[in-house]
Amino acid sequence: MSLPSRLDRAAFLARFAAVWEHSSWIAEGTFDRGLGAAEDTAEGLHAAMAAVMRAAGDPAKLALIRAHPDLAGKLAAAGRLTAESTGEQASAGLDRLTDAERAEFMRLNEAYKARFGFPFILAVKGRTKDEIRAAFETRLANDPAAEFADALRQIERIALLRLKDLLT
Repeated sequence: MSLPSRLDRAAFLARFAAVWEHSSWIAEGTFDRGLGAAEDTAEGLHAAMAAVMRAAGDPAKLALIRAHPDLAGKLAAAGRLTAESTGEQASAGLDRLTDAERAEFMRLNEAYKARFGFPFILAVKGRTKDEIRAAFETRLANDPAAEFADALRQIERIALLRLKDLLT
């Protein structure tokens, strides 16, 4: 396995562009800023990538949030999630919901999007469907600014977990 700092741009993007859901601009910006030994670990590369994301304006951050799929939503049912999202949702049992549970998740997804204008985002790896449903219900009470910030924190967590999978 080649270290991130030793990859050319094309190889780096091929390996890391999908870490941030449909948002290759983060990997592109990270590479363009330069990579060194500090970025050869999951934590180091994550810090560099998160810095690129955090430096972006709110419109780019909102686009990043909106690039994420609903949890147990229509894309999952149609088999149209990224490989990363498919694995993460399956690890939480979201691919094995009963009809009633799926209907409840769909209701929560719609209520959340109606309130905030973007999908509910949670790093689901290692969580149960009951923990996910409880987080949905709790976060529906948040104010929009807090929820925007929480969605970005969750995206950063997802990216770190994905980088750990890629670099260990």
